[in-house]
Amino acid sequence: MCNPGCRRGVSTASSSRTFDAKGVLIHYLVQGNGEAVVLIHGLYSSAAINWEAPGIVAALARDHEVIALDLPGHGRSDKPDDPNAYGRQMMEDVVLLLDHLKLRRAHIVGYSMGGMVALKLVAEHPDRVVSAVLGGMGWLREGGGLQRLWEHLPMGPGRSTPAVCVTSIGELALSDASLRAITTPVIVVVGDRDPVRGLYVVPLQAVRRDWPVITIDGAGHLNCILKPQFKDEIVKWVDDHRARS
Repeated sequence: MCNPGCRRGVSTASSSRTFDAKGVLIHYLVQGNGEAVVLIHGLYSSAAINWEAPGIVAALARDHEVIALDLPGHGRSDKPDDPNAYGRQMMEDVVLLLDHLKLRRAHIVGYSMGGMVALKLVAEHPDRVVSAVLGGMGWLREGGGLQRLWEHLPMGPGRSTPAVCVTSIGELALSDASLRAITTPVIVVVGDRDPVRGLYVVPLQAVRRDWPVITIDGAGHLNCILKPQFKDEIVKWVDDHRARS
């Protein structure tokens, strides 16, 4: 069944748009028709780099309305220095975007930091998510060493993304209880050479053995999105988990 507004997209090229998320202008791309899929990019990336350039938007747009946003501090969205614009708010921005587009639910696909945003969204707003794909990401555990690491991680030189965005990422951590409570269908797609496997995916598998983990051969963290199998696995998952109502 098609979500409200499924005729808004265009099938051959992305439409560039913006909306106001609590005073922060968020840029997003829309392409295609059908059930909605929201794509959330990784740290220091953008909708165009993470999703459009590798052909993932076009592949999904053959049968879906694809919405790829630039998170605050990235791409063509505003880059405020206010820490309140990041962390948990990035997850809430996805909800605000769904509200703006009058979409009740969507498939959520996140890569790297976007995977953290996606999992936090699944845990806190399950009513807005049909299914989720965690690309290049697993579980950022609340109270764990990785959460503390993000809070103190220095920002790389020459980055336009404000440092407060990086140090806020720890706010996306999930407790063990929250992770166990998720009932939404979730899959993990990760490169076999990606250090994220040991840091985030293995701990996730220890708690959620029921979630499939697809490993992409010959892929590290940066080039996984370029592998044809990565795109194919996302398309297959979304196609196989269409909303029933």
